[in-house]
Amino acid sequence: MPEYPKPPFPSQRQPMPGSTGKMDPRPDHGETSYKGSGRLQGKCAIITGGDSGIGRAVAIAFAREGADVLIAYLDESDDAKEVAAIIEKEGRRAVLVEGDLRSADHCRTVVDRAVQELGGVDILVNNAAHQATFADIGDISDEEWRMTFEVNIHAMFYLAKAAVPHMKPGGAIINTASVNSDMPNPILLAYATTKGAIQNFTGGLAQMLAENGIRVNAVAPGPIWTPLIPSTMPEEAVKNFGKQVPLKRAGQPAELATAYVMLADPLSSYTSGTTVAVTGGKPFI
Repeated sequence: MPEYPKPPFPSQRQPMPGSTGKMDPRPDHGETSYKGSGRLQGKCAIITGGDSGIGRAVAIAFAREGADVLIAYLDESDDAKEVAAIIEKEGRRAVLVEGDLRSADHCRTVVDRAVQELGGVDILVNNAAHQATFADIGDISDEEWRMTFEVNIHAMFYLAKAAVPHMKPGGAIINTASVNSDMPNPILLAYATTKGAIQNFTGGLAQMLAENGIRVNAVAPGPIWTPLIPSTMPEEAVKNFGKQVPLKRAGQPAELATAYVMLADPLSSYTSGTTVAVTGGKPFI
């Protein structure tokens, strides 16, 4: 098992949404450590936010398990191209789609591109997210509140609605929730509220799509070392990020990839409507 870094981390600050290459230490997405075993051979996957952080690790793992991958990202083209190169090195197809998922039309374009260029949609990973920290509710602008909901939960609805008609029995939808779904951090009020909505959306959609043979699950990460952290958290919180959990460190994106692979694997055919918590030992209630 790799020896992952523990806090304190070097002092650092980035503009939103942050860049992988500027992080210190650089996150591990499984670039050298993840070994596939053909669990997703021949599958076609959409991963939102697949250019960095958790989505990047999931894209690498899916490719090494045999899947072709469409990565939907906002505008971090350099990061997205790095991931595409890794996917293609594994002999899998990579499609990059840049744009704002707050737009329902763009979400439909993402799904259409997957159908046209990959041949279908077997797996949808709704992972892209926006967060920002505020000490007081009065500091949260109306626009910030709307944008957080538009990126974090509205886009999931638009994408799922567009993807489901193309998904066959055995398909899987995986939504990225958070420990904040059940244990909200007050300085992440808008973000935490959307994560509670995501968990509810997951449970409801799983029941709605059960007769279609499509499974819907969520992953609830704890503190994970991604570009969102130095670009959205207070500097002192970044320095000590992850110290609060029993493992006394932040998780690396690579450490979540196995949860997404398990939920996407057709062998997990009886797993639907659940949330898998990856929290570094902190109970998820």
